Amino acid sequence: MMKWVYLFEEGRASMRNLLGGKGANLAEMTHLGLPIPHGFTISTEACMDYFKYDNQIREEIITQVFDALKKIEEYQNKKFGDNENPLLVSVRSGARASMPGMMDTVLNLGLNDIAVEGIAKKSGNRRFAYDSYRRFIQMFSDVVMGLEKSKFEHVLSKIKKEKGYEFDSELTELDLVEVVKEFKKLYLENIKSSFPQNPKEQLLFAIEAVFRSWNNDRAIFYRRLNDIPSEWGTAVNIQAMVFGNMGNTSGTGVAFTRNPATGKKELYGEYLINAQGEDVVAGIRTPSRITAMEQDLPDCYKEFIRLSNILENHYRDMQDMEFTIESGKLYFLQTRNGKRTAKAALEIACDMVEEGMITKEEAILRVEAKSLDQLLHPNFDEVALNEAVLLGCALPASPGAGTGRVYFNAKDAKDAHKRGEKVILVRHETSPEDIEGMHISEGILTVNGGMTSHAAVVARGMGTCCISGCKDLEINEETKVMTIKGYTIKEGDYISLDGTTGKFYLGFVKTNPAKIEGNFSKIMSWADEQRTMEIRTNADTVKDVMIAYDFGAQGIGLCRSEHMFFNENRLLPMRKMILSRNEEERVKALSELLEFQRLDYIQIYEVMKGLPVTIRLIDPPLHEFLPKEEKDFKILSQEMNISLEDIKNQCLNLEEVNPMMGHRGCRLCVTYPEIARMQARAIIEAAIIVNKKLNCNIIPEIMIPLVGELKEFSFVKKICDEEILKVFKEQEYHIAYKIGTMIEIPRAAVLADEIAKEAEFFSFGTNDLTQMSFGLSRDDAAKFLDAYYKNNIYDSDPFQRLDTHGVGKLIEMAIKLGRMSRPNIHLGICGEHGGDPSSIEFVNGLGLDYVSCSPYRVPIARLAAAQAAIKLKNK
Repeated sequence: MMKWVYLFEEGRASMRNLLGGKGANLAEMTHLGLPIPHGFTISTEACMDYFKYDNQIREEIITQVFDALKKIEEYQNKKFGDNENPLLVSVRSGARASMPGMMDTVLNLGLNDIAVEGIAKKSGNRRFAYDSYRRFIQMFSDVVMGLEKSKFEHVLSKIKKEKGYEFDSELTELDLVEVVKEFKKLYLENIKSSFPQNPKEQLLFAIEAVFRSWNNDRAIFYRRLNDIPSEWGTAVNIQAMVFGNMGNTSGTGVAFTRNPATGKKELYGEYLINAQGEDVVAGIRTPSRITAMEQDLPDCYKEFIRLSNILENHYRDMQDMEFTIESGKLYFLQTRNGKRTAKAALEIACDMVEEGMITKEEAILRVEAKSLDQLLHPNFDEVALNEAVLLGCALPASPGAGTGRVYFNAKDAKDAHKRGEKVILVRHETSPEDIEGMHISEGILTVNGGMTSHAAVVARGMGTCCISGCKDLEINEETKVMTIKGYTIKEGDYISLDGTTGKFYLGFVKTNPAKIEGNFSKIMSWADEQRTMEIRTNADTVKDVMIAYDFGAQGIGLCRSEHMFFNENRLLPMRKMILSRNEEERVKALSELLEFQRLDYIQIYEVMKGLPVTIRLIDPPLHEFLPKEEKDFKILSQEMNISLEDIKNQCLNLEEVNPMMGHRGCRLCVTYPEIARMQARAIIEAAIIVNKKLNCNIIPEIMIPLVGELKEFSFVKKICDEEILKVFKEQEYHIAYKIGTMIEIPRAAVLADEIAKEAEFFSFGTNDLTQMSFGLSRDDAAKFLDAYYKNNIYDSDPFQRLDTHGVGKLIEMAIKLGRMSRPNIHLGICGEHGGDPSSIEFVNGLGLDYVSCSPYRVPIARLAAAQAAIKLKNK
């Protein structure tokens, strides 16, 4: 019989894929001798079997669950389902990759109307028993039955208001008996059946609910965000309950061995007296700092310090720990490598190298490449900040600067983001249901919660600035208004958050560019020593080229020449060229554009100081340049001395049914060779000018787009070569240059051996290669891809993360065929995937020479390429 269930003592940290992160770490802590409540893990394989088995748990899994439960009964000297001394358990998710708050948990499972009295009698604390029961009813109803927890919160708030209470902890024993009665009534009204009293039935329902939560909307969204495959599944951890809500010698909390916001080596965390774990994470009560425990419960604090040091030294990384204190006894419920900001990740990695805990290579692997995005965008300008109106100050839960328009719920925030607005999400407290709204926000501000609340943890993981626990802030969600210190801020008004200081300001505050310095610079230098691929940039303007150069770009992998034609003073000659009635008129219009193109390339070459620059010849269909408004038609009519009607008819004739597969790319140069001549001349003349001026050796790389046939490539290459030869004769000056192609059509990948006979380099344009391989329009796919994610057809957007299974095979084929014809062919990737870490790892394994990405992703690509090289070396 296959083993589906593992007692904690049967597992180890190395079994993460099978037991999930939480289960593997609980097993490891058990072996380390830490105080862990006894329990067992249902494997990730059982989760995936549940989905394959038509959402049914097979009998042998159920048998193994209850066999393991008997062991826990023996350890705890309690019996599951007993009315006098019942064993209560928690049921928690635990995927192999940390997904905080994305899946579901049920606490206090095993309680019913009779067992609650047994617990009350056994503990001598009836208030505690009914507090646990009301929590169980609410969590079970929400997680297992899908009954919104807000309905229960409304009942609870009503009773607290009637009694004049502010906090849940003020509810008396009799109050909680009333709460339980009202909760059960609410359950009956909505579910149309009584709250389940059979503990075994409760347990099986809860296990199924945790399995199902692997495919809830927020978990699917989080997986897409963090490149987590759907086939991994989640484990389920069943663990004996320990109770932090048994009075003033009990409590619960979350702590980190180092500061997850700054990386400073200090114990960082929070806890609540007389509470359960969800109270801290949910942000309903603002907790005390972990250091306050030294006064409240000194023996527990001393023991906590000792054990947290053991955990950090064992895992050799910052630990995020959940703990409960039951009547003065400390228990650890979880440890994991803690989520941290990019700033903290850099600090921790560098410090641990200096402490001799890890190597430089391990330090490089410790920093999540995508997280560097947090450091690559502007910060608040100090002068502007000093002049801004300070609204308030609360807990600096996640650092960074964020300016945007205020919205009070995730849906409104998402709608505003779709309209192109920058958004600040303001909430009483966030919940997992807010994940998509949090993701698109520039910053998050909450009334409740602390440094380890849901808002803080998720925001830090996303690299979004967050300020939490602002008690002075009043929100009216109905009128969509917030007030603080006499100021009224309505939905759509601007505010600015400084997540590093916890201060927030009225209106829009100016920002300054980011810099690579300190630990950031140190990690980048270590990364550059390790990587084997060059990192280039996709840039078309001098501003973007300068940003990329400052961020360490080693050249330009894609300069889209057509972007230069969209400037206002160039658009008219471009339109005149397109609508010319003969070649003579086209050449005349192109002569105007030549001056602009040459100047652009001179400026770009000067910034790059001799580094390689790959310039793509004109690519988009011509109709994209044509006018849409009446006034523009009239200007063109006058300039070209053509009737307005004829101009409009010509523009209409140039419209295409499917322009992405139409008259564009190299096809334009086949139809109008004079375009290729003009561009080739501008590219080479500019290089000669800069080579003379700076005494450098620029070797331009001319890229012919959308090639799918050798004869097509040869035709355009011949035009370029002829024009370049004319330039050399005119200038009496020769330079080296290369002509290659962008592989973006599947046919080009299949025929790469033929094309490589003449092409000196390949640059994989993965945007179009993905589009044409899938038969998906990247502009329209978002309208229906959600259905593919929900049904586990796709794990991620193929335009964001390279499809290694299909598109990757085409790239691999093209590389192999290309090298057969030209062993030294230069190979790169210039689609958006060039800045995606998982895609970089894949193409590094194929032996590409470089990746090219947008300017702000250059440092991300530098680090990701180093990580890929280290992993490949360690295989």
